[in-house]
Amino acid sequence: MTGISRKLRSNATDAERVLWSHLRASQLGGVKFTRQFPIGIYIVDFACRSLRLAIECDGGQHSESKTDAARSAAIEDHGYQVIRFWNHDILENTDGVLEAILEEIALARNEP
Repeated sequence: MTGISRKLRSNATDAERVLWSHLRASQLGGVKFTRQFPIGIYIVDFACRSLRLAIECDGGQHSESKTDAARSAAIEDHGYQVIRFWNHDILENTDGVLEAILEEIALARNEP
């Protein structure tokens, strides 16, 4: 899985690069995120291990995907909360996406 994760990191989408620029180095909410992190048999785009939060960036190929629900359920079975964002939203509404992630961070920390 490590080799696959490395390959995915080197071939990141534009949306993944934009989001990573805000998540890296604990910039968002003081929380450490990791890129292309294996959880079970899947590799999620971003994960905060301490809060058990997984972020997936979805492109157009996911618009009618029936496997995404099963994938999310399998990741959640490992104790992670999965949140998904469309690549278009990440690129066009970055601030809104970051705010949604901050809300999930607050929920995971049990903050009001």
